[in-house]
Amino acid sequence: MARKRKGRLINGILLVDKPQEISSNQVVQRVKRIYKAAKAGHTGALDPLATGLLPVCLGEATKFSQFLLDADKSYFVTAKLGERTDTSDADGEIVESRPVLVNEADIKDAIKHFIGPIKQIPSMFSALKYEGKPLYFYARQGINIDRPARDITIRSIEWISLIGDELSLNVSSSKGTYIRTLIDDLGQMLGCGAHVIVLRRTAVAHYKASQMLTFDELDFLVEASRDIQNSQLNGPKSLHEAEDFTDLDNLLLPMDTPIEALARVEISEQDTLYFQQGRNIIIASSLLDNIQVAEVVRVYQATSNLFLGVASVDDANMIHPKRVVVY
Repeated sequence: MARKRKGRLINGILLVDKPQEISSNQVVQRVKRIYKAAKAGHTGALDPLATGLLPVCLGEATKFSQFLLDADKSYFVTAKLGERTDTSDADGEIVESRPVLVNEADIKDAIKHFIGPIKQIPSMFSALKYEGKPLYFYARQGINIDRPARDITIRSIEWISLIGDELSLNVSSSKGTYIRTLIDDLGQMLGCGAHVIVLRRTAVAHYKASQMLTFDELDFLVEASRDIQNSQLNGPKSLHEAEDFTDLDNLLLPMDTPIEALARVEISEQDTLYFQQGRNIIIASSLLDNIQVAEVVRVYQATSNLFLGVASVDDANMIHPKRVVVY
């Protein structure tokens, strides 16, 4: 018999403003404790040095985290020119120092070479796995692993400023892009070296920085709720039993928001039962207008608008469940 998860069966997505110097997993665990959630996960790790937008999925929303992992992301980055580090950021050791003999025009010209589809070799100080262990495990032992270049796309690099030897940019990129590596490569092209000293993620897919919540804001809601309950209830046991998560739960985004870009398909109540059992169902071709074969779609129960999950479509008007929401 499967072990029952401890915690609340709460579903949704919280957009957290990740603080500096803590890991993405620590953010997830803290959110999980705040919500007393049975299940939680993030949608793409940020370096401990980095801050900014980290979507945390709770409950059944974790089934759709891959869509955010695969999504474009945007960053504000400040690079220090003239110094290269072993980690390509300020947490590493300086391995090379060179004079900065470039100006704004030189930098803007170099930036153009990174726009569009490019190849990028991931840093040894990354979480990419080699034989079951992250690359940084080997890097910390002085072991260098041969890493194949990966295909990424830099959507845009917006110039912000050059103050002294500190260069600030806004970068929008495809999944799998390492901003540290991008800055290191830019520094090498400029001939002076560079490393990241500030990194802040400002967007993931259609989620924006303006939607983020800090832990100070979350903690304030938790304490306010406890103060109200303490004034109404007698003793800690009663308080625990009656704990009110209404304000916190209202902060969660619906779990189908990561897949808003997918085509929508609505099915009948009878087909809903089959879908929830993971069974393939045939639906009217009129419900699949403008949907391509093998396309992934989001599925809803027609009359209640209940989100059911995602499915693929074949050429026989059959939809095949891929991720099914369990209510």
